[in-house]
Amino acid sequence: MHTIKSHQDFERVFTQGKRFNHPLIRMVICDCASEGDPARVAFAAAKRLGNAVVRNRSKRVLRETARACELPVQGKEIILFATARTRTSSPEDMRGALESLLRRAGVNHA
Repeated sequence: MHTIKSHQDFERVFTQGKRFNHPLIRMVICDCASEGDPARVAFAAAKRLGNAVVRNRSKRVLRETARACELPVQGKEIILFATARTRTSSPEDMRGALESLLRRAGVNHA
């Protein structure tokens, strides 16, 4: 899985992308910068969620959900944000939430 690593790329997706919200996950999605670029995903957890242990656990849950939904999607860059309920949700609930967000974004992912 390719991930968004540079601050510049993260900012581009964050400012140019469309936002979709669910109680378990927030998502920002945009097209890749150029046609040949690989599809990428980023995982984020704000400090307001808790200490480093809580934030890392939330990002692990997001990564596992992304793998289950076969992200990244060709031609798209996606940022997934953890919410307060991400860490304690079941894998089935998380997968359903992410699939719902992808449908709302008009993305065919599988």
